[in-house]
Amino acid sequence: MYRSEATTAKRKIIKFDEEKCNGCGLCIPNCPEGAIQVINKKARLVSDLFCDGLGACLGKCPQGAISVEEREAQTYEERKVMENIIKQGKDVIAAHLKHLAEHNQKEYLAQAISFLKERGVEIKPENTEHAHGGGCPGTKMADFRKKAKTQSSNPNMHIESQLNQWPIQLHLLNPNASYFSDADLLFAADCVPFSYANFHEKFLKDKIVIIFCPKLDNSNETYIEKIARILKDNNIKSITLVHMEVPCCFGLVNIVEQALIKSGKNIIIKDYTISLQGEIV
Repeated sequence: MYRSEATTAKRKIIKFDEEKCNGCGLCIPNCPEGAIQVINKKARLVSDLFCDGLGACLGKCPQGAISVEEREAQTYEERKVMENIIKQGKDVIAAHLKHLAEHNQKEYLAQAISFLKERGVEIKPENTEHAHGGGCPGTKMADFRKKAKTQSSNPNMHIESQLNQWPIQLHLLNPNASYFSDADLLFAADCVPFSYANFHEKFLKDKIVIIFCPKLDNSNETYIEKIARILKDNNIKSITLVHMEVPCCFGLVNIVEQALIKSGKNIIIKDYTISLQGEIV
């Protein structure tokens, strides 16, 4: 008989309020690890393993049913996880198997199938087939070197910077800085200026820029508080958001939207998405 001593670690992880959740599924495209499924008309965290606690799905829940909590989470162990999943019925089992297959977790998938066979649970082949291209798009390798590049007619031409202030990183900004007065704000994810060639002329010109990474900075609550203060204490004329197309980058939208609500202001947001090939989607 299989036996194992479970270990835990305290970490951030998303939490669903089933009373509030209406199963709309708007959170699913905004989960970078693909850890969320709507099952029996309720959003569920299919596996703790793929949830990094970023909360990119938060701002897309119209019911406010998702939050991030810090708790003791079991160190991932497939057979122990299956003991919990099997209690939730065939739909949750199928969703979990597909989840493992899509993330190419072959070892865990084999353990799950072995566990189900021991319990006499029927396994449908379509739930264990690998979906190519699965996993987090934000970490998937891509090589653009063969892409045709547009050459400037004058490679020595000087292009003037449109940057209007310093610093630009959200951690370093003072909410009471004079340049926030009557400002048009531009919130940009860190990768955008490297991906979109015309960033300065198209987005940065005549704006005050604030940059941060919604996935790696790990300061969501601090950022929400700081942005809310900037919006509340200054006359902000407009807000523009520019982020990459990968799901985790939509966390920028969530953070700014929450800050706007917290500030009590009513400002229209313009939202732009940049593809990995450097084009406006």
